Amino acid sequence: MRDIASRESTPRLSPILLFSMFGAISLAIWWGPLMSSFTLALHDEQYTHILLILPISAALIFLDVGRLDRKPSEPSVGMSVNLALVPLVLAVLSTILVRWRVVVLPSDVQLSVGMLTLVVWWIAAFILCFGATAFRRALFPFGFLLWMVPFPDFVLNPIVSMLQRGSAASAHLLFLMASIPVEQRGMLVHIPGLTLEVAPECSSIRSSMMLLVTTMVLVQLLLRSFWRKVLIVAVAIPLSVAKNGLRIFALAVLATRVDPSVLDGDFHRHGGIIFFLIALAVIFLLLWIARRSEDKKPGIR
Repeated sequence: MRDIASRESTPRLSPILLFSMFGAISLAIWWGPLMSSFTLALHDEQYTHILLILPISAALIFLDVGRLDRKPSEPSVGMSVNLALVPLVLAVLSTILVRWRVVVLPSDVQLSVGMLTLVVWWIAAFILCFGATAFRRALFPFGFLLWMVPFPDFVLNPIVSMLQRGSAASAHLLFLMASIPVEQRGMLVHIPGLTLEVAPECSSIRSSMMLLVTTMVLVQLLLRSFWRKVLIVAVAIPLSVAKNGLRIFALAVLATRVDPSVLDGDFHRHGGIIFFLIALAVIFLLLWIARRSEDKKPGIR
């Protein structure tokens, strides 16, 4: 009995303080990949969304978990330790293998692995400090942190190619609907007086990623039903392609019927925000419809 009482009276570190210590350790180990990812996001529009992920995730964690300094129950502590130790060890082990070139990887893959192990470390440290119950409440924001992992080229290039093909096809469809003669050959779209090429930089990868990330946050905050969340996030993917097709269509019509200089002007270079906002308005409309259907069935999950 005396041993039990002494263990119960042993002071423990605050979970927030302990998690801060794990965070400091992670920065010491993965500072290089973290800064490389932020630098990549600042200079390459394909990765701009990375800059938003950490602050959004941190805010969602506090919203979902509430007070993070509460003492976890004794039965959950042992389970949390067992659940957290394996990924912590794997994160360190994989980092050692890559850093010491036991496993040789291309630089883009090495950066992705570094950021993935950092996120895994944060997740495991959170479970260790706050318990599995708190982690279940924060499952979405910690899963959302995976967006901090830059796509390696072998993943990103097919995505860009898919967006190119989809944008060209959606623009082709819009020309047909507008009764404008059109012919599509791969990434080239021909209309009378103009030939447009949907190049990789015209794939709208940045706005597509931003739309997808924004939609995921909105459905998490505004909807309760899991399947409604999945449906609206799924809609955001073809919607991102359609809004880029609309942009190509608008540029072509303006260039052939109003002013050819549109193709070299600000509307071409910076007009993507207009079509992003149009797509975002569609997402808000779908959210409004989904919220109304949830309000009619308050017990739905």
